[in-house]
Amino acid sequence: MFAELKTPASEGNHKKAIVPTQACKACAVQLPENHSVTMAMSCAIVDSSRCAYYYQLKLPDDSVIVSVLSAITDRHLHWGFPKYFNRIRKLGYNWNHKRVHRIYCQLKLNLRVKRKQRIFARSTENLSVPNKLGEC
Repeated sequence: MFAELKTPASEGNHKKAIVPTQACKACAVQLPENHSVTMAMSCAIVDSSRCAYYYQLKLPDDSVIVSVLSAITDRHLHWGFPKYFNRIRKLGYNWNHKRVHRIYCQLKLNLRVKRKQRIFARSTENLSVPNKLGEC
């Protein structure tokens, strides 16, 4: 069962085999069920940590963030991300700014930054001075 998980050292490959964590977790779950082995021992046999065994992947549900961002952007079209994020914080949501910014960019709300246009220096010309009074 574990022979296919690890590469034999006789082939000249002394590096540890890269095994997906889901496969290691599946083997670690089967060991205590089939044999009288504790969970810590099964994790040690499979070469994975107990933290990896108990870890449950958190799938991000961003629908709440999308709805809050879209509600704010409907009222204030020309605000930028910092103002949106401050408004979200004032509403009482404590989401990470990187997560909110990722969704902000996915919704394509990031506005083009309009820089000030450069004013080119005009060439200086000497003013003509009239020789007599009333001469233009």
